[in-house]
Amino acid sequence: MEVSRIHSAAGRLPGGGLLSTRPFRSPHHSASRAALLGGGAPCRPGELSLAHRGVLFLDELPEFGRDVLEGLRQPLEEGVVQIARSHGSYLFPARTQLVAAANPCPCGHLGSPLHPCSCPPALAHTYLGRLSGPLLDRFDLQLFLTPVPYADIIGTGSSESSVVVAKRVTIARDRQQERLGEGGCNATMTPAQVRRFCRLPEGGEALLRGAVERLGLSVRAHDRVLKLARTIADLAGSAIAVEHLAEAIQYRSLDRLRPGA
Repeated sequence: MEVSRIHSAAGRLPGGGLLSTRPFRSPHHSASRAALLGGGAPCRPGELSLAHRGVLFLDELPEFGRDVLEGLRQPLEEGVVQIARSHGSYLFPARTQLVAAANPCPCGHLGSPLHPCSCPPALAHTYLGRLSGPLLDRFDLQLFLTPVPYADIIGTGSSESSVVVAKRVTIARDRQQERLGEGGCNATMTPAQVRRFCRLPEGGEALLRGAVERLGLSVRAHDRVLKLARTIADLAGSAIAVEHLAEAIQYRSLDRLRPGA
């Protein structure tokens, strides 16, 4: 009902019936701020709200306009988009899972073991520099991906099936709801809940302190590391261990590109 109301307000409800699946939105990188966040005349929800309770996928993230990306920061934190106009104010829900992809540099080969990067060093450094630190803080997982092996491309590689992974995720989500209440998940924990439920193991404080000082992590990023460590532990069915914390820190790949990291 909630998602259907948003799509109805945007004039995107097919056939006038209720939506039965979670939304997946993938706007082009040329999308304007109003298209992504909402606006226009009459004022309508944007892609961020159309992805409410679903997934918003932003491909070629550095190619989006700087003002467009910076406009995502507050809505991602608060779960709502607030738009003020001379004729009124609007509030659109925006609880979405943001997934983004980007090339490491303009030519796309930086760090590749197969193709040398043809970009000047300064250009390669500034390309991902289009993504501000406060924006990157909103991402729980930051990963550099290596080329996919041929066996995986043709489907002969060994890996867990989606059914097996889904079962483990379901069990982990059940643990989170037992801990946080109906609908609760680690990503939405308050600072007080983080302190209560993400207790560090022996040796964990020194490890986390070193990461904060070395990578220059903000308070927000610090808490996101703890939430992610709690999720990794939930998937393993245990309390947070040093290896869970270390894995969570490894998922701050882009923080290592900041000066001094």
